[in-house]
Amino acid sequence: MDDLVKQAMAKWPEVPDCYGWLGLDARGHWWMRDERAQMAGSFQSGKPGSKGSLLKHEKLIEFIHRNYQSDTQGGWYFQNGPQRVYVELEVTPYIWRLEEDGTPVAQTGERSPARACLMDEQGRVYISTELGVGLLHSVDVPMAAKTIEEGIWHIENCVAQELQREYKFNISPQSTHLDSKKNRP
Repeated sequence: MDDLVKQAMAKWPEVPDCYGWLGLDARGHWWMRDERAQMAGSFQSGKPGSKGSLLKHEKLIEFIHRNYQSDTQGGWYFQNGPQRVYVELEVTPYIWRLEEDGTPVAQTGERSPARACLMDEQGRVYISTELGVGLLHSVDVPMAAKTIEEGIWHIENCVAQELQREYKFNISPQSTHLDSKKNRP
């Protein structure tokens, strides 16, 4: 985490969390979701306009990557100064690319050796690492197939809907937050 972020957190400890305004898609791209995008549907819905605007500002993306983490309930966020900006996930908290030697690299640039290679009922490939689980970027599926064929990785079947529970991540912190507000007396 950036030192300036830590200083801002200490200076303003009571800043409310932000929900629904940032999304991570299945290709590792970040999306800014203004009110119009949020009204169009959930980030995961695939409805026109629900993703928002693709972030292209390199320095902002680097800042998000340096300050991206999860809370104890499995909600992924980036610490934006004193404010937690929770991330709506299209699939998983990490999107993996593979280096030439087969080492997984997250959209954040972090490298982590594979612990397990999973395939869901739709044929999507996931990699579990010390950092967590993530979807393998579709471009790198042929390289993963070669690694499996060579016996380096062994594929395990999984059910996509169960990954959140098994790997303790929350695909939609915004929905969880809204549900908890509804249930308050």
